[in-house]
Amino acid sequence: MTGVCAGRIALVTGAAGGIGRASAVALAQAGARVMVADVAACDETVALIKNAGGEARALTVNVADEQAVARMVSATVEAFGGLDIAFNNAGVAGVFTKTHDYPADDWARVIAINLTGVWHCMKHELQHMLKAGGGSIINTASVAGLVGMGHAAAYSAAKAGVIGLTKNAAMEYARNNIRINAVCPGGVRTNMTESADHSLPGFLDRLAKLEPMGRVAAPEEIASAVVWLASDGASFMTGHALPVDGGYVAR
Repeated sequence: MTGVCAGRIALVTGAAGGIGRASAVALAQAGARVMVADVAACDETVALIKNAGGEARALTVNVADEQAVARMVSATVEAFGGLDIAFNNAGVAGVFTKTHDYPADDWARVIAINLTGVWHCMKHELQHMLKAGGGSIINTASVAGLVGMGHAAAYSAAKAGVIGLTKNAAMEYARNNIRINAVCPGGVRTNMTESADHSLPGFLDRLAKLEPMGRVAAPEEIASAVVWLASDGASFMTGHALPVDGGYVAR
């Protein structure tokens, strides 16, 4: 396949559905060979890519486990011969409650996956990219890491942490031809938000009303930004937390 990522090798976590699946498919459509990873099976994602003429393989990985992440990165390099693009997207929502009621075990789980998991991925991706002479890393943050949301203490803290981690690492590796950015989605219709809508009826409608555009995004709209950040079209972009949010932060 040809495109802005032709000849490159990409790794996408949280790729069993939602933004991760859409981004894996979009990267493949842009010409990348893609390793997709998730705690859940990624067979459908792989099938979508292969049916469109792309190349993909899948791994089962819990990003909270550093050794599993190290094996994931090594397996990607061994399978495809390198690693040029990494989209660290795996994450969970956590419970929705006020900070003084937030359960400690869920706090630990959300931070372990959404923040420490991104650090695990970056740590091992960077080791390869330094040896290879460059690359592009994109982390999934959120508008919840940029502005206050309420009722999502662990999620907001983790996403703000991802933004800080992204900016710090971008400064460290800018002279190594490694660009590191974050995408900050607003409301997106995914399994995660649909699950929230089930437990909190009307959640998606409330998200849509908060958006200046009056709707939530499709995962493919976030994927477009991921592909751009991965491509040479964003060659002078590093250290940014890019809102893809229908104007939410501007509001």
